[in-house]
Amino acid sequence: MTLDPPTLLVLTVVLAATAALYLAIEWGSVRESSLLFWSAGFATITIGSTLALMRMNGLLVLGIWFANGLLVTAHWLFLLGVARFTETRLSRAWYLIFVVWSALLLLPEDPWWSKVMTFFNSGLVGILALRASLLLRPHGKSLSVGAVQLRFVLLGHGLFYLLKAGLAMVPGTFLDLASFRGEIIQVSLVEGAVALMLIALSMTGSERYRREKRIARLAARDPLTTLYNRRALEVRAPRLLEGVSVQHPGALLLIDIDNFKLVNDLYGHAAGDRLLVSLSQMILAELREDALAARLGGDEFVILMGDASSERIVDLGSALRERFQREAAAFATPQAVTLSIGANLFDYPPSSLAALIERSDAALYESKRGGRDSMRLVERNLTAE
Repeated sequence: MTLDPPTLLVLTVVLAATAALYLAIEWGSVRESSLLFWSAGFATITIGSTLALMRMNGLLVLGIWFANGLLVTAHWLFLLGVARFTETRLSRAWYLIFVVWSALLLLPEDPWWSKVMTFFNSGLVGILALRASLLLRPHGKSLSVGAVQLRFVLLGHGLFYLLKAGLAMVPGTFLDLASFRGEIIQVSLVEGAVALMLIALSMTGSERYRREKRIARLAARDPLTTLYNRRALEVRAPRLLEGVSVQHPGALLLIDIDNFKLVNDLYGHAAGDRLLVSLSQMILAELREDALAARLGGDEFVILMGDASSERIVDLGSALRERFQREAAAFATPQAVTLSIGANLFDYPPSSLAALIERSDAALYESKRGGRDSMRLVERNLTAE
């Protein structure tokens, strides 16, 4: 098969239509707006490449001006998709690109027409692609291999179109947009088909990776408080616990809200949820880097600390109880809504997280039995045992 301009355009139509359909199906399942913009961009290229074939039948307005305008529109949609993907807000000045393109209608039909049209068309496409690449620059390594690939594909694509724009104005270069004549046009069609395939693969890979990361993050978090759930705590706890020693003791605090059911009964579950969220925010505000916090379920929370001390535990427990008491004062109940805390200080890695929680649960029971609104701290010298 000869890679002449009509064949390359048909190949481009097939690739773009396939990418548009695939991204639209992906958007239908996950509703990520970046996918919708990218799908629309590939659909626009499909239409533009189909119209480009009409110039060979003499339909120059549709085949040249309208088709090339759709190419600019497609890359503008790609830029919008990247902006949504990176959560970046674009300036409204980018809409002026369509004003610039519309001004090309005023160009006189002289021998330089193809050169000027190619210069502006390629320049606008190059600027849009480079801007999209720059938006990905601070995010590439933190997102995925696909995002890095997308960044460099857009970078190369943008630089190629800027080079094309410059070469179009070099004296002696022959260009005829009406019949696809000229080496620049031939090379551009090949580059367009290859870039289209690479951009499609990079975009789908980037969004799929981020979606998988988001699903994993959601699976590890309590949906209400955004703290870790018990399963996530069990996965992360071993790394923290392996550093526990006599010189760097560890601690586990088990926190329970006293009379929490009264808030739900008197003020509704929405009020109870607000109180749970407030407590989780207090815990996060007091948390250091060498600590983990999780919601075990209901109104029970846990804090796992490394390099702890009895003074640090007492200060943390007192701060949480005082702040929570002020927050809970907004809900008048027959019995005070307070915090009971059972804490366990240890200087040797425990056999399991479950055993550690069980010991703190015993301390919590002692705290509640002693009148609630208090903290019971148990220090265990496991090394001596």
